[in-house]
Amino acid sequence: MPSRHTLQSSRFELKYIVDERCATGVRDFVRSYLEPDEFGDPNQGNSYRISSLYLDNPGLSLYRQTVAGEKNRFKLRIRFYDNDPNGPAFLEIKRRVTDVILKERAMVTRQGVLGFLGGKGPDESWLMESNGSAKPGAALQAFSNLRDSLGAGPSIYVSYRREAYVSPGSNSVRVTFDRQLLSGTYERGAKLMLPTRGARPKIGNRDKVILELKFTDRFPEWMRELTHVFDLQRTSVPKYVLCINATGIKPGHRREVHAAI
Repeated sequence: MPSRHTLQSSRFELKYIVDERCATGVRDFVRSYLEPDEFGDPNQGNSYRISSLYLDNPGLSLYRQTVAGEKNRFKLRIRFYDNDPNGPAFLEIKRRVTDVILKERAMVTRQGVLGFLGGKGPDESWLMESNGSAKPGAALQAFSNLRDSLGAGPSIYVSYRREAYVSPGSNSVRVTFDRQLLSGTYERGAKLMLPTRGARPKIGNRDKVILELKFTDRFPEWMRELTHVFDLQRTSVPKYVLCINATGIKPGHRREVHAAI
């Protein structure tokens, strides 16, 4: 399960939009330095599914922070990888401080998620193993505090398939290819479920791939070479914003996603 990777609490993330031909060339290049993520499914192009339920308030404050390009901002999301009722979910705070990405998360039970979405918490009985986080209880409290201060509740699902390559023996360097981005609705009071229908955000055109270069220290020299060889142009690709836009949700107004896929 992808959730077993050690969380990198601080790292840089550079994003690009490429076509499949470029993605193939980049994949061949990075395999000289990285190895395939062990959780990738060979029958699905060595990829796995990632789904997150994003939280926001009725005014979509967190959405608007990103649209405005605020340098210091954060997102609240509940990440999960399957429909297993006994599997873990992660309450995550993803902060951007200028160009640095900072993450805190707490691994919790699905029952804990339901309690949290129902307005309860924090309750440390929800916590599962720490999964590399030194203070999961503190992360749970911080997530709850931000939820309460914003008046945030479940907004939309953001789901996609990820093909990932990682540095051998660690998670300090990663290259990921994200495809099939999907925005789905959350029915209040429902369990976490992988969305199967919804709106497909348009990224250039539908065969585009979101490429991310991630590293915890300095920019690896081979990554610098990679960007030159493939003439990669860094851009902003905020998945939550793209998914909100695809659904037509506006501040102060929530509606169902009707677009079929």
